Amino acid sequence: MPSLLETLVAEAQKQGYLISSLVLTSAIFGSIVAYHLLYWLIDPFGLRKYPGPFWAALSDTWLGYQARKGNKYETIHKLHQKYGTYVRIAPNNLSIADPDAVNTVYGHGNGTAKSPFYDAFVATIHRGLFNTRDRAQHTRKRKIVSHIFAKNSVNEFEPYIQQTVRGFIKKWDKKCDKSSNKDGWSEWFDGLNWYNYLAFDIIGDLAFGSPFGMIEREADVALVERLDGTVVELPAVQILNERGEYSATQGCLMPWIRPYMKYIDPWFARGLKSVNDLSGIARQRVNARLKEGGGDRKDLLSRLQAGRDENGQPMSKDELTAEALTQLIAGSDTTSNSSCAIQFWISKHPEVEKKLIAELKERLQGRDFDQNPVIDYEEVKDLPYLDACINEALRLHATSAMGLPRIMPEYTVFKGQQFPPGSVLSVPSYTLHRLESVWGDPEVYRPERWLADNSKDLEKAFLPFSYGPRSCVGRNLASMELTVFMATLFYRYQFRLKDPSLKELPTAEGFLRKPLESWISIKRRNL
Repeated sequence: MPSLLETLVAEAQKQGYLISSLVLTSAIFGSIVAYHLLYWLIDPFGLRKYPGPFWAALSDTWLGYQARKGNKYETIHKLHQKYGTYVRIAPNNLSIADPDAVNTVYGHGNGTAKSPFYDAFVATIHRGLFNTRDRAQHTRKRKIVSHIFAKNSVNEFEPYIQQTVRGFIKKWDKKCDKSSNKDGWSEWFDGLNWYNYLAFDIIGDLAFGSPFGMIEREADVALVERLDGTVVELPAVQILNERGEYSATQGCLMPWIRPYMKYIDPWFARGLKSVNDLSGIARQRVNARLKEGGGDRKDLLSRLQAGRDENGQPMSKDELTAEALTQLIAGSDTTSNSSCAIQFWISKHPEVEKKLIAELKERLQGRDFDQNPVIDYEEVKDLPYLDACINEALRLHATSAMGLPRIMPEYTVFKGQQFPPGSVLSVPSYTLHRLESVWGDPEVYRPERWLADNSKDLEKAFLPFSYGPRSCVGRNLASMELTVFMATLFYRYQFRLKDPSLKELPTAEGFLRKPLESWISIKRRNL
Protein backbone atom coordinates (compact mmCIF):
# COMPACT_ATOMS: atom_id res chain seq x y z
CA MET A 1 0.00 0.00 0.00
CA PRO A 2 2.64 2.64 0.91
CA SER A 3 4.58 1.98 -2.27
CA LEU A 4 1.45 2.53 -4.36
CA LEU A 5 0.74 5.79 -2.58
CA GLU A 6 4.31 6.96 -3.04
CA THR A 7 3.93 6.36 -6.76
CA LEU A 8 0.67 8.28 -6.82
CA VAL A 9 2.20 11.19 -4.95
CA ALA A 10 5.16 11.40 -7.34
CA GLU A 11 2.87 11.38 -10.36
CA ALA A 12 0.49 13.87 -8.75
CA GLN A 13 3.32 16.31 -8.12
CA LYS A 14 4.06 16.30 -11.86
CA GLN A 15 0.43 16.95 -12.81
CA GLY A 16 -0.26 19.71 -10.30
CA TYR A 17 -1.65 20.13 -6.81
CA LEU A 18 -5.37 19.94 -7.68
CA ILE A 19 -5.08 16.72 -9.63
CA SER A 20 -2.72 15.27 -7.03
CA SER A 21 -5.21 15.98 -4.28
CA LEU A 22 -8.06 14.33 -6.19
CA VAL A 23 -6.05 11.25 -7.16
CA LEU A 24 -4.50 10.81 -3.76
CA THR A 25 -7.74 11.40 -1.92
CA SER A 26 -9.57 8.87 -4.08
CA ALA A 27 -6.85 6.26 -3.63
CA ILE A 28 -6.68 6.76 0.11
CA PHE A 29 -10.46 6.83 0.56
CA GLY A 30 -10.87 3.65 -1.45
CA SER A 31 -8.13 1.90 0.49
CA ILE A 32 -9.58 2.97 3.82
CA VAL A 33 -13.10 1.82 2.96
CA ALA A 34 -11.94 -1.57 1.68
CA TYR A 35 -9.61 -2.22 4.60
CA HIS A 36 -12.04 -1.18 7.31
CA LEU A 37 -15.07 -2.85 5.77
CA LEU A 38 -13.15 -6.12 5.97
CA TYR A 39 -12.06 -5.22 9.53
CA TRP A 40 -15.67 -4.49 10.51
CA LEU A 41 -16.88 -7.79 9.10
CA ILE A 42 -14.22 -9.80 10.92
CA ASP A 43 -14.59 -7.78 14.17
CA PRO A 44 -11.39 -9.18 15.73
CA PHE A 45 -11.78 -7.33 19.05
CA GLY A 46 -15.50 -7.85 19.55
CA LEU A 47 -16.40 -4.16 19.59
CA ARG A 48 -19.27 -4.31 17.11
CA LYS A 49 -21.78 -4.73 19.92
CA TYR A 50 -20.95 -1.31 21.37
CA PRO A 51 -22.87 1.77 20.15
CA GLY A 52 -21.35 4.67 18.28
CA PRO A 53 -21.34 6.39 14.88
CA PHE A 54 -21.32 3.99 11.92
CA TRP A 55 -18.31 5.69 10.33
CA ALA A 56 -16.38 5.45 13.61
CA ALA A 57 -16.80 1.68 13.52
CA LEU A 58 -15.67 1.58 9.91
CA SER A 59 -12.67 3.92 9.90
CA ASP A 60 -10.24 5.93 12.06
CA THR A 61 -10.95 8.80 9.67
CA TRP A 62 -14.12 9.68 11.61
CA LEU A 63 -12.13 10.35 14.79
CA GLY A 64 -9.49 12.24 12.83
CA TYR A 65 -12.18 14.44 11.32
CA GLN A 66 -13.55 15.31 14.77
CA ALA A 67 -10.04 16.22 15.90
CA ARG A 68 -9.49 18.31 12.76
CA LYS A 69 -12.61 20.35 13.63
CA GLY A 70 -11.23 21.06 17.10
CA ASN A 71 -14.13 19.66 19.11
CA LYS A 72 -13.48 15.94 19.50
CA TYR A 73 -13.99 16.06 23.28
CA GLU A 74 -17.43 17.66 22.83
CA THR A 75 -18.54 15.17 20.19
CA ILE A 76 -17.53 12.20 22.33
CA HIS A 77 -19.22 13.73 25.37
CA LYS A 78 -22.50 14.04 23.46
CA LEU A 79 -22.19 10.44 22.31
CA HIS A 80 -21.83 9.30 25.92
CA GLN A 81 -24.88 11.34 26.85
CA LYS A 82 -26.76 9.58 24.06
CA TYR A 83 -25.45 6.01 24.41
CA GLY A 84 -24.22 5.72 27.98
CA THR A 85 -21.00 4.35 29.46
CA TYR A 86 -19.52 2.66 26.37
CA VAL A 87 -19.02 4.33 22.99
CA ARG A 88 -17.05 2.98 20.06
CA ILE A 89 -15.08 5.91 18.62
CA ALA A 90 -12.81 4.02 16.18
CA PRO A 91 -12.63 0.48 14.78
CA ASN A 92 -10.42 -0.59 17.70
CA ASN A 93 -11.03 2.14 20.29
CA LEU A 94 -13.70 2.08 22.97
CA SER A 95 -14.37 5.12 25.15
CA ILE A 96 -15.52 4.26 28.70
CA ALA A 97 -17.12 7.00 30.81
CA ASP A 98 -16.85 5.37 34.24
CA PRO A 99 -14.59 6.43 37.14
CA ASP A 100 -13.95 2.78 37.97
CA ALA A 101 -12.35 2.31 34.55
CA VAL A 102 -9.53 4.77 35.37
CA ASN A 103 -7.46 2.20 37.25
CA THR A 104 -8.21 -0.52 34.70
CA VAL A 105 -7.02 1.61 31.79
CA TYR A 106 -4.27 3.75 33.36
CA GLY A 107 -3.36 2.16 36.69
CA HIS A 108 -0.02 0.92 37.95
CA GLY A 109 0.90 -2.70 37.35
CA ASN A 110 -1.65 -3.51 34.65
CA GLY A 111 0.84 -3.34 31.78
CA THR A 112 -1.23 -1.14 29.46
CA ALA A 113 0.76 0.70 26.77
CA LYS A 114 0.41 3.95 24.90
CA SER A 115 -1.19 3.47 21.47
CA PRO A 116 0.25 4.60 18.10
CA PHE A 117 -1.60 7.88 18.74
CA TYR A 118 1.57 9.07 20.51
CA ASP A 119 3.82 8.44 17.52
CA ALA A 120 2.30 11.53 15.93
CA PHE A 121 3.93 13.64 18.67
CA VAL A 122 7.49 12.56 17.90
CA ALA A 123 9.53 15.56 16.74
CA THR A 124 12.62 15.62 14.53
CA ILE A 125 14.96 15.36 17.52
CA HIS A 126 14.32 12.29 19.67
CA ARG A 127 11.49 10.67 21.61
CA GLY A 128 10.82 12.33 24.95
CA LEU A 129 9.14 11.06 28.10
CA PHE A 130 5.66 11.94 26.81
CA ASN A 131 5.76 10.16 23.45
CA THR A 132 7.96 7.18 24.35
CA ARG A 133 5.83 4.06 23.94
CA ASP A 134 8.41 1.42 24.81
CA ARG A 135 7.89 0.53 28.48
CA ALA A 136 11.56 -0.09 29.24
CA GLN A 137 12.62 3.19 27.66
CA HIS A 138 9.84 5.05 29.45
CA THR A 139 10.89 3.55 32.79
CA ARG A 140 14.48 4.61 32.15
CA LYS A 141 13.49 8.15 31.22
CA ARG A 142 11.05 8.53 34.10
CA LYS A 143 13.70 7.44 36.62
CA ILE A 144 15.94 10.22 35.35
CA VAL A 145 13.22 12.85 35.15
CA SER A 146 10.87 12.08 38.05
CA HIS A 147 13.26 13.04 40.86
CA ILE A 148 13.60 16.47 39.22
CA PHE A 149 9.92 17.10 39.97
CA ALA A 150 9.92 15.74 43.51
CA LYS A 151 8.61 18.29 46.01
CA ASN A 152 12.04 19.08 47.44
CA SER A 153 13.49 19.68 43.98
CA VAL A 154 10.55 21.78 42.85
CA ASN A 155 11.01 24.07 45.85
CA GLU A 156 14.40 25.04 44.41
CA PHE A 157 12.65 26.34 41.28
CA GLU A 158 10.52 28.87 43.16
CA PRO A 159 13.03 31.76 43.12
CA TYR A 160 13.01 31.67 39.30
CA ILE A 161 9.19 31.59 39.29
CA GLN A 162 9.02 34.46 41.78
CA GLN A 163 11.35 36.62 39.70
CA THR A 164 9.26 36.17 36.55
CA VAL A 165 5.99 36.84 38.38
CA ARG A 166 7.46 40.08 39.76
CA GLY A 167 8.12 41.24 36.21
CA PHE A 168 4.56 40.28 35.30
CA ILE A 169 3.14 42.32 38.20
CA LYS A 170 5.10 45.41 37.18
CA LYS A 171 3.44 45.28 33.77
CA TRP A 172 -0.05 44.84 35.23
CA ASP A 173 0.53 47.62 37.77
CA LYS A 174 1.32 49.93 34.85
CA LYS A 175 -1.98 48.97 33.23
CA CYS A 176 -3.75 50.10 36.39
CA ASP A 177 -1.65 53.28 36.67
CA LYS A 178 -2.41 54.22 33.05
CA SER A 179 -6.14 53.86 33.57
CA SER A 180 -8.13 56.68 32.01
CA ASN A 181 -11.08 55.80 34.20
CA LYS A 182 -11.62 57.67 37.43
CA ASP A 183 -12.55 54.43 39.15
CA GLY A 184 -9.08 52.97 38.48
CA TRP A 185 -10.03 50.08 36.19
CA SER A 186 -7.62 49.33 33.36
CA GLU A 187 -8.53 49.26 29.69
CA TRP A 188 -9.91 45.95 28.44
CA PHE A 189 -7.24 43.46 27.35
CA ASP A 190 -6.99 39.77 26.49
CA GLY A 191 -5.80 38.11 29.68
CA LEU A 192 -5.03 34.85 27.86
CA ASN A 193 -2.14 36.50 26.04
CA TRP A 194 -0.60 37.56 29.33
CA TYR A 195 -1.02 34.15 30.94
CA ASN A 196 0.78 32.75 27.89
CA TYR A 197 3.63 35.23 28.34
CA LEU A 198 3.91 34.33 32.02
CA ALA A 199 3.90 30.56 31.53
CA PHE A 200 6.30 30.62 28.58
CA ASP A 201 8.77 32.92 30.33
CA ILE A 202 8.77 30.72 33.43
CA ILE A 203 9.29 27.46 31.55
CA GLY A 204 11.88 29.17 29.34
CA ASP A 205 13.78 30.17 32.47
CA LEU A 206 13.48 26.74 34.08
CA ALA A 207 14.05 24.57 31.01
CA PHE A 208 16.61 26.65 29.12
CA GLY A 209 18.24 29.04 31.58
CA SER A 210 16.51 32.34 30.77
CA PRO A 211 13.00 33.63 29.96
CA PHE A 212 11.82 34.09 26.39
CA GLY A 213 11.27 37.78 27.15
CA MET A 214 7.57 37.74 26.27
CA ILE A 215 6.51 39.66 29.38
CA GLU A 216 9.09 42.41 28.85
CA ARG A 217 8.26 42.77 25.16
CA GLU A 218 4.53 42.16 25.66
CA ALA A 219 4.59 39.93 22.61
CA ASP A 220 4.59 36.27 21.53
CA VAL A 221 8.17 35.91 20.29
CA ALA A 222 10.93 33.29 20.39
CA LEU A 223 14.10 32.49 18.48
CA VAL A 224 13.88 29.38 16.29
CA GLU A 225 16.81 27.48 14.81
CA ARG A 226 15.79 26.10 11.44
CA LEU A 227 17.10 22.80 10.08
CA ASP A 228 19.48 24.69 7.80
CA GLY A 229 21.05 26.38 10.82
CA THR A 230 19.49 29.82 10.34
CA VAL A 231 17.88 31.48 13.36
CA VAL A 232 14.65 33.45 13.00
CA GLU A 233 12.13 35.05 15.36
CA LEU A 234 8.68 33.46 15.36
CA PRO A 235 5.53 33.36 17.57
CA ALA A 236 6.09 30.45 19.99
CA VAL A 237 2.55 30.31 21.41
CA GLN A 238 1.05 30.13 17.95
CA ILE A 239 3.57 27.48 16.92
CA LEU A 240 2.77 25.37 19.98
CA ASN A 241 -0.97 25.63 19.36
CA GLU A 242 -0.61 24.63 15.71
CA ARG A 243 1.67 21.77 16.63
CA GLY A 244 -0.86 20.44 19.17
CA GLU A 245 -3.75 20.61 16.72
CA TYR A 246 -1.73 18.89 14.00
CA SER A 247 -0.28 16.09 16.14
CA ALA A 248 -3.55 15.34 17.92
CA THR A 249 -5.33 15.02 14.57
CA GLN A 250 -2.58 12.94 12.98
CA GLY A 251 -2.61 10.67 16.02
CA CYS A 252 -6.25 9.74 15.35
CA LEU A 253 -5.42 8.57 11.83
CA MET A 254 -3.85 5.29 10.79
CA PRO A 255 -0.03 5.57 10.85
CA TRP A 256 0.46 4.74 7.18
CA ILE A 257 -1.79 7.58 6.01
CA ARG A 258 -0.20 10.34 8.11
CA PRO A 259 2.71 11.28 5.80
CA TYR A 260 0.33 11.93 2.90
CA MET A 261 -2.15 14.23 4.66
CA LYS A 262 -0.10 17.33 3.82
CA TYR A 263 -0.81 16.69 0.13
CA ILE A 264 -4.57 16.53 0.75
CA ASP A 265 -5.05 19.43 3.14
CA PRO A 266 -2.61 22.39 3.42
CA TRP A 267 -3.59 22.65 7.09
CA PHE A 268 -1.45 19.58 7.75
CA ALA A 269 1.51 21.12 5.93
CA ARG A 270 1.25 24.16 8.20
CA GLY A 271 1.11 21.91 11.24
CA LEU A 272 4.18 19.96 10.18
CA LYS A 273 6.08 23.23 9.80
CA SER A 274 5.08 24.15 13.36
CA VAL A 275 6.32 20.77 14.63
CA ASN A 276 9.72 21.49 13.10
CA ASP A 277 9.74 25.09 14.33
CA LEU A 278 8.94 24.02 17.89
CA SER A 279 11.86 21.60 17.79
CA GLY A 280 13.93 24.51 16.50
CA ILE A 281 13.10 26.53 19.61
CA ALA A 282 14.43 23.72 21.80
CA ARG A 283 17.56 23.30 19.68
CA GLN A 284 18.35 27.01 19.76
CA ARG A 285 17.86 27.36 23.51
CA VAL A 286 19.73 24.17 24.48
CA ASN A 287 22.66 25.01 22.18
CA ALA A 288 22.86 28.50 23.67
CA ARG A 289 22.73 27.15 27.23
CA LEU A 290 25.40 24.51 26.61
CA LYS A 291 27.63 27.11 24.99
CA GLU A 292 27.22 29.69 27.75
CA GLY A 293 27.04 27.25 30.67
CA GLY A 294 24.53 27.33 33.49
CA GLY A 295 26.79 28.39 36.34
CA ASP A 296 25.29 27.38 39.67
CA ARG A 297 21.68 27.47 38.47
CA LYS A 298 19.40 24.79 39.92
CA ASP A 299 16.85 24.53 37.13
CA LEU A 300 15.30 21.83 34.98
CA LEU A 301 18.07 21.74 32.40
CA SER A 302 20.85 21.50 34.98
CA ARG A 303 18.96 18.65 36.64
CA LEU A 304 18.51 16.89 33.31
CA GLN A 305 22.21 17.28 32.57
CA ALA A 306 23.09 15.78 35.94
CA GLY A 307 20.64 12.89 35.58
CA ARG A 308 21.93 9.34 35.15
CA ASP A 309 20.21 6.09 34.21
CA GLU A 310 20.66 2.77 36.03
CA ASN A 311 23.96 2.26 34.21
CA GLY A 312 25.27 5.65 35.27
CA GLN A 313 24.94 7.07 31.76
CA PRO A 314 23.82 10.68 31.16
CA MET A 315 21.45 11.76 28.42
CA SER A 316 22.89 12.42 24.98
CA LYS A 317 22.58 15.93 23.58
CA ASP A 318 19.66 14.89 21.35
CA GLU A 319 17.90 13.20 24.24
CA LEU A 320 18.56 16.21 26.47
CA THR A 321 17.07 18.49 23.83
CA ALA A 322 14.03 16.21 23.45
CA GLU A 323 13.36 16.24 27.19
CA ALA A 324 13.79 20.03 27.33
CA LEU A 325 11.30 20.26 24.47
CA THR A 326 8.94 17.97 26.39
CA GLN A 327 9.12 20.29 29.39
CA LEU A 328 8.54 23.33 27.18
CA ILE A 329 5.39 21.74 25.77
CA ALA A 330 4.14 20.32 29.07
CA GLY A 331 4.89 23.39 31.16
CA SER A 332 3.72 26.23 28.95
CA ASP A 333 0.19 26.22 27.51
CA THR A 334 -1.02 23.72 30.13
CA THR A 335 -0.22 26.29 32.82
CA SER A 336 -1.43 29.30 30.84
CA ASN A 337 -4.71 27.62 29.86
CA SER A 338 -5.34 26.55 33.44
CA SER A 339 -4.47 29.98 34.86
CA CYS A 340 -6.85 31.65 32.42
CA ALA A 341 -9.68 29.23 33.26
CA ILE A 342 -9.19 29.49 37.03
CA GLN A 343 -9.23 33.29 36.94
CA PHE A 344 -12.33 33.24 34.70
CA TRP A 345 -14.36 30.96 36.95
CA ILE A 346 -13.46 32.77 40.16
CA SER A 347 -14.14 36.19 38.59
CA LYS A 348 -17.46 34.96 37.24
CA HIS A 349 -18.64 34.17 40.78
CA PRO A 350 -18.26 37.20 43.10
CA GLU A 351 -19.35 35.18 46.13
CA VAL A 352 -16.48 32.75 45.51
CA GLU A 353 -13.98 35.57 45.07
CA LYS A 354 -15.16 37.16 48.32
CA LYS A 355 -14.59 33.95 50.29
CA LEU A 356 -11.19 33.45 48.66
CA ILE A 357 -10.04 36.98 49.53
CA ALA A 358 -11.19 36.51 53.13
CA GLU A 359 -9.11 33.33 53.41
CA LEU A 360 -6.06 34.99 51.88
CA LYS A 361 -6.45 38.10 54.04
CA GLU A 362 -6.58 36.03 57.22
CA ARG A 363 -3.49 34.06 56.28
CA LEU A 364 -1.45 37.04 55.02
CA GLN A 365 -2.21 39.57 57.77
CA GLY A 366 0.83 41.70 58.54
CA ARG A 367 2.82 40.50 55.53
CA ASP A 368 5.15 43.07 53.96
CA PHE A 369 4.08 43.23 50.31
CA ASP A 370 6.39 46.14 49.57
CA GLN A 371 9.39 43.90 50.12
CA ASN A 372 8.01 41.06 47.99
CA PRO A 373 4.68 41.41 46.15
CA VAL A 374 4.71 37.74 45.08
CA ILE A 375 3.21 35.38 47.65
CA ASP A 376 5.45 32.44 48.63
CA TYR A 377 4.15 28.94 48.01
CA GLU A 378 4.80 27.98 51.64
CA GLU A 379 2.48 30.78 52.76
CA VAL A 380 -0.58 29.50 50.93
CA LYS A 381 0.02 25.89 49.89
CA ASP A 382 -2.40 24.50 52.49
CA LEU A 383 -5.29 26.95 52.11
CA PRO A 384 -8.38 24.74 51.62
CA TYR A 385 -10.61 27.21 49.79
CA LEU A 386 -7.84 28.30 47.41
CA ASP A 387 -7.19 24.64 46.61
CA ALA A 388 -10.93 24.07 46.13
CA CYS A 389 -11.20 27.03 43.73
CA ILE A 390 -8.32 25.68 41.65
CA ASN A 391 -9.58 22.08 41.62
CA GLU A 392 -13.09 23.11 40.63
CA ALA A 393 -11.80 25.17 37.72
CA LEU A 394 -9.56 22.29 36.60
CA ARG A 395 -12.59 20.01 36.72
CA LEU A 396 -14.56 22.27 34.39
CA HIS A 397 -11.55 23.08 32.25
CA ALA A 398 -9.13 20.14 32.42
CA THR A 399 -6.08 20.85 30.28
CA SER A 400 -6.60 17.54 28.48
CA ALA A 401 -10.25 16.82 27.77
CA MET A 402 -9.74 13.72 25.67
CA GLY A 403 -9.52 10.09 26.66
CA LEU A 404 -5.88 9.07 26.36
CA PRO A 405 -5.75 5.74 24.45
CA ARG A 406 -4.14 2.65 26.01
CA ILE A 407 -3.54 -0.79 24.51
CA MET A 408 -4.63 -3.71 26.67
CA PRO A 409 -1.74 -6.25 26.97
CA GLU A 410 -3.92 -9.23 27.88
CA TYR A 411 -7.54 -10.20 28.33
CA THR A 412 -9.06 -7.42 30.39
CA VAL A 413 -12.37 -7.70 32.23
CA PHE A 414 -14.22 -4.59 33.37
CA LYS A 415 -17.65 -4.96 34.98
CA GLY A 416 -18.41 -8.08 33.01
CA GLN A 417 -17.14 -6.69 29.68
CA GLN A 418 -14.20 -8.60 28.15
CA PHE A 419 -11.54 -7.01 25.96
CA PRO A 420 -8.92 -9.16 24.21
CA PRO A 421 -5.22 -8.25 23.95
CA GLY A 422 -4.67 -5.37 21.54
CA SER A 423 -7.93 -3.62 22.39
CA VAL A 424 -7.59 0.15 22.78
CA LEU A 425 -9.51 1.69 25.67
CA SER A 426 -9.76 5.30 26.86
CA VAL A 427 -11.53 7.24 29.60
CA PRO A 428 -12.61 10.77 28.51
CA SER A 429 -11.72 13.23 31.28
CA TYR A 430 -14.15 15.90 30.03
CA THR A 431 -17.07 13.49 30.35
CA LEU A 432 -15.77 12.02 33.60
CA HIS A 433 -15.70 15.52 35.10
CA ARG A 434 -19.35 16.01 34.13
CA LEU A 435 -21.02 12.81 35.27
CA GLU A 436 -24.17 13.66 37.20
CA SER A 437 -23.83 10.39 39.12
CA VAL A 438 -20.59 11.73 40.60
CA TRP A 439 -20.94 15.51 40.77
CA GLY A 440 -24.69 16.05 41.08
CA ASP A 441 -24.60 19.50 39.46
CA PRO A 442 -21.63 19.06 37.10
CA GLU A 443 -22.09 22.28 35.11
CA VAL A 444 -22.02 24.45 38.24
CA TYR A 445 -18.79 26.01 39.49
CA ARG A 446 -18.99 25.18 43.20
CA PRO A 447 -15.66 24.98 45.07
CA GLU A 448 -17.47 23.97 48.24
CA ARG A 449 -17.91 20.45 46.85
CA TRP A 450 -14.17 19.90 47.49
CA LEU A 451 -14.62 20.74 51.18
CA ALA A 452 -17.48 18.27 51.75
CA ASP A 453 -17.13 14.97 53.59
CA ASN A 454 -17.25 12.98 50.31
CA SER A 455 -14.46 14.96 48.61
CA LYS A 456 -12.16 11.91 48.62
CA ASP A 457 -14.74 10.05 46.54
CA LEU A 458 -14.71 12.87 43.98
CA GLU A 459 -10.98 12.43 43.43
CA LYS A 460 -11.64 9.04 41.79
CA ALA A 461 -13.32 10.88 38.91
CA PHE A 462 -10.85 13.78 38.77
CA LEU A 463 -8.10 13.53 36.13
CA PRO A 464 -6.45 16.94 35.61
CA PHE A 465 -3.01 15.31 35.53
CA SER A 466 -4.03 11.87 34.23
CA TYR A 467 -3.31 8.81 36.38
CA GLY A 468 -0.87 5.96 36.85
CA PRO A 469 2.72 5.48 35.63
CA ARG A 470 2.15 7.70 32.60
CA SER A 471 0.58 10.58 34.54
CA CYS A 472 1.98 14.12 34.44
CA VAL A 473 5.46 14.02 35.96
CA GLY A 474 5.39 17.79 36.49
CA ARG A 475 2.31 17.85 38.69
CA ASN A 476 4.14 19.30 41.73
CA LEU A 477 5.58 22.14 39.64
CA ALA A 478 2.21 22.90 38.04
CA SER A 479 0.47 22.94 41.43
CA MET A 480 3.08 25.34 42.80
CA GLU A 481 2.74 27.69 39.85
CA LEU A 482 -1.06 27.78 39.89
CA THR A 483 -1.20 28.30 43.65
CA VAL A 484 1.34 31.15 43.57
CA PHE A 485 -0.28 32.77 40.52
CA MET A 486 -3.85 32.74 41.82
CA ALA A 487 -3.01 33.78 45.38
CA THR A 488 -0.80 36.65 44.20
CA LEU A 489 -3.04 37.94 41.42
CA PHE A 490 -6.34 37.82 43.29
CA TYR A 491 -4.85 39.35 46.42
CA ARG A 492 -3.33 42.20 44.40
CA TYR A 493 -6.04 42.85 41.77
CA GLN A 494 -9.76 42.95 41.29
CA PHE A 495 -11.00 41.46 38.01
CA ARG A 496 -13.89 42.28 35.70
CA LEU A 497 -15.02 40.12 32.79
CA LYS A 498 -15.94 42.03 29.65
CA ASP A 499 -18.81 39.59 29.06
CA PRO A 500 -19.90 38.14 32.43
CA SER A 501 -22.80 36.38 30.72
CA LEU A 502 -20.43 33.85 29.14
CA LYS A 503 -21.26 30.36 30.36
CA GLU A 504 -17.66 29.34 29.74
CA LEU A 505 -14.64 30.54 27.81
CA PRO A 506 -14.67 29.94 24.04
CA THR A 507 -12.36 27.00 23.43
CA ALA A 508 -10.76 24.84 20.75
CA GLU A 509 -9.10 21.47 21.14
CA GLY A 510 -5.70 20.42 19.90
CA PHE A 511 -4.03 18.01 22.26
CA LEU A 512 -5.29 20.36 24.95
CA ARG A 513 -8.62 22.08 25.35
CA LYS A 514 -7.48 25.68 25.25
CA PRO A 515 -9.29 29.01 25.66
CA LEU A 516 -9.29 31.24 22.58
CA GLU A 517 -9.50 34.54 24.46
CA SER A 518 -10.45 36.05 27.81
CA TRP A 519 -11.13 39.79 27.87
CA ILE A 520 -10.69 41.34 31.29
CA SER A 521 -10.09 44.61 33.13
CA ILE A 522 -8.09 44.87 36.37
CA LYS A 523 -7.81 47.26 39.31
CA ARG A 524 -5.47 47.35 42.30
CA ARG A 525 -7.21 45.90 45.33
CA ASN A 526 -7.34 47.91 48.55
CA LEU A 527 -7.01 45.65 51.58
